[in-house]
Amino acid sequence: MGEPGKPEKASFLYSLRAVVWSFTGLRRKSDFDKDSARLNPVHIVIAGFLVVACLIGVLIAIVKFAVA
Repeated sequence: MGEPGKPEKASFLYSLRAVVWSFTGLRRKSDFDKDSARLNPVHIVIAGFLVVACLIGVLIAIVKFAVA
């Protein structure tokens, strides 16, 4: 319950979900507009690094499986 007229900050899981949807390219403009006021930039950076690390891990696992 913050100040009136000021949106509440989003949780880290909400930020992570927004980053994952953005990586897939399936984000609606209305969600982007709504999130721009709520999301914490630090959460976005951390979530971005986590998603990139997971993506690289999955790609390495696929390559190792294909080569083996």
